[in-house]
Amino acid sequence: MTKTSARSKIVRGAKRAHYDRDKLNQVLDAGIICHLAYNYEGAPIIIPTGYVRENDTIYIHGSLKNRMMNSILDQKEACVSVTHLDGLVLARSAFNHSFNYRSAVVFGKPFKLEDTKEKDRVLALLMENILPGRWDESRVPTEKELDSTMVIGINIEEFSVKIREGGPVDDKKDYELDVWAGELPIVHQYQQPVPDAQMNKDLSIPKSVRNALKE
Repeated sequence: MTKTSARSKIVRGAKRAHYDRDKLNQVLDAGIICHLAYNYEGAPIIIPTGYVRENDTIYIHGSLKNRMMNSILDQKEACVSVTHLDGLVLARSAFNHSFNYRSAVVFGKPFKLEDTKEKDRVLALLMENILPGRWDESRVPTEKELDSTMVIGINIEEFSVKIREGGPVDDKKDYELDVWAGELPIVHQYQQPVPDAQMNKDLSIPKSVRNALKE
């Protein structure tokens, strides 16, 4: 069972806060890129990377020599952030402009996967989170590639979710202004795929890409 403490409790905009696992899973499962914070030689650093959630664990991967991966393991704790930008909120006053978004911040203990078969399984999950069906269309990792790759799991021990929806909130007197106000929704979608120049020209677009274009 996850907990909430002062560091994960949302104070500003508390009415937009959520602490239930269903909301968290919805935010995490809708994304493929997270941001991880860590400390390297006394300096704070934030890095984006691919991820996947399985049950109560977030998985990431990288090179055995990756300083982010090694720093997270050394620090015994990780902080992961995921954000989806859903729209611009345009108010009557410049001060009250905002965004519609879904975001989550997760704290947890990292651990390194040592078993080769488990690493291979999780790498497949990571690929499937990026593009379902792509793992089976690709060459699977060699033993050498697996040996040079580090996979880290981060237990979801503490988290908060923050979601903003709806239109602008202006000062009462500003509603009388003749200024357009409202929402400008943002939709993310795939565009026409561009074949690799060195690819066999007779190859057709694979099923994973065709399915993505239908979404």
